[in-house]
Amino acid sequence: MEPYVIREYQSFTCDKGYLSDNYVDIKSEDTFRKLKQFIVESNGRNETDALDLMSYSYRKGVGEIITAKNYVGLIAMCDGTVIEILPKITNTSTADAKKLLVEMLKTVRDVPFKSFNTTKIDFAKVPLFEIFITMFINEVKPLLQQGLKSDYLLRQDNEKFLKGKLLFENHIKQNLVRKDRFFVEYHLYNIDRVENRLLKTTLCFLLKFCKTAKNKRELQILLDSFDEVKLSQNVDVDFTLCSKSRDMKAYEKVLQWCEIFLKGNSFTNSQGKHLATALLFPMEKLFESYVAEKLSKKLSYDVFNVCKQDGKHHLFEKKFALRPDIVVEKKEEDFTVVLDTKWKLLCADSRINYGIAQSDMYQMYAYGKKYETEKVVLLYPLNEKVTNLGASINFPSPENDNVNVHVRFLDLSRNDFLDEVVAEFF
Repeated sequence: MEPYVIREYQSFTCDKGYLSDNYVDIKSEDTFRKLKQFIVESNGRNETDALDLMSYSYRKGVGEIITAKNYVGLIAMCDGTVIEILPKITNTSTADAKKLLVEMLKTVRDVPFKSFNTTKIDFAKVPLFEIFITMFINEVKPLLQQGLKSDYLLRQDNEKFLKGKLLFENHIKQNLVRKDRFFVEYHLYNIDRVENRLLKTTLCFLLKFCKTAKNKRELQILLDSFDEVKLSQNVDVDFTLCSKSRDMKAYEKVLQWCEIFLKGNSFTNSQGKHLATALLFPMEKLFESYVAEKLSKKLSYDVFNVCKQDGKHHLFEKKFALRPDIVVEKKEEDFTVVLDTKWKLLCADSRINYGIAQSDMYQMYAYGKKYETEKVVLLYPLNEKVTNLGASINFPSPENDNVNVHVRFLDLSRNDFLDEVVAEFF
């Protein structure tokens, strides 16, 4: 079954007679019903994460619709249905949007995507879930080459030989008439430890959803190394029992992946009886991380300090922290640029300031005053509704208090999307 692919703010419908760029047909009414049930149940439980992911509504002339919001990634349902939600980026094909999403994920600190090489991936043909599975396989392989870690595990069993400690009470109950057995407690050194159980459970889980022959073969080969390992019976408990010791450092990134797949721990913890996993990420965080990472590489380390989420300034005697997304300073000069990223699609036809939130402007003004800089920059993604505005909007201060807010649009479909900003402000 091919995955359903939509962009942010696109909608699903079951009405095949009403399809357009804004609506994607879910061929299975059962899948549509399960998605609807997940949203309605989450609403009843007041799970805001689920409501941020998708919304359910009824539109006149169309019928029931399910609309994606500003979380991107994928949802895998228990029946094998996979839904890919890609960023809404101007001038990008589905393959390019998928590739850009993976590149953005590689810049985020809290997820284990950084080392993945995308040069050999055909994004037009390979589903997003298969790309994530390939990433996981590439992390597990070197771990197996090093060898799975063993541990001393406490066992109680009725053995043929006396070893460890005889549990006398249990021994009498079990072996009153059997003189050839000993009920004992002992430590066994083997690979059946919680970390390896979680690994095996993740491999088995992925094998159910895997579609490509190559990934299926790779997963099966990896599973052959776990014959002596049991499946996890309670993943939540097992994750709490994982060792944090230095000799388990090699497991750190792999276990991050296990948690992402088994618990849906990307940036949302949405759960439902019809959901197998949800690997979903807020575009605000991805956009911020991606811009900060690219800007750091554009600016010379010898000349500039680039600080992400700088927290050295506060309002009202340190009661309210100011945390601009990016602060750039020159190392040997009195020079500061404050930049904030906003994942919002502005509109040139909007009646009030193109859709720029008033609270954002208050925030930028506070940054300018506290950092004592005239260079305060708001960065938005370029979209078709603002192309006629040119590359910029400026809000000079009328009171001559040296706070000027500059709004710039970034065309993420271009590799050089930051060049104009760097040339203007640095």
